[in-house]
Amino acid sequence: MPKHYDLYQLEDMSGGDKEFMQTVVETFLTEIPPDLQSMNMAIDNDNHRMAYQFAHKMKPNLEMFGIDLIREISAMERWADSTKPTSAIRPQLETINRMVSDAIEEMRKDWKM
Repeated sequence: MPKHYDLYQLEDMSGGDKEFMQTVVETFLTEIPPDLQSMNMAIDNDNHRMAYQFAHKMKPNLEMFGIDLIREISAMERWADSTKPTSAIRPQLETINRMVSDAIEEMRKDWKM
């Protein structure tokens, strides 16, 4: 049983169709790492708007896999609409990076990708 992600919503959405689930997992593993990297780069470059776009884009995928980062993603979205320095969002960014990386690593093992 996965520890860093959850398949409940995906199983419900797919009706248990393993081929469909595999496709969604593959898409997640293809799209989320570069989005996460881009969000990190946007924050490193103090680009609030770009950080918001990537955080907002990743949110539904993280929720679908039960990766509980809603507080951190919401904080990222609020930070993006502010003039706060990047240091203000670093703790949330570190949590996002750690939890998403753990989930990706576990998915790759579980789905043999």
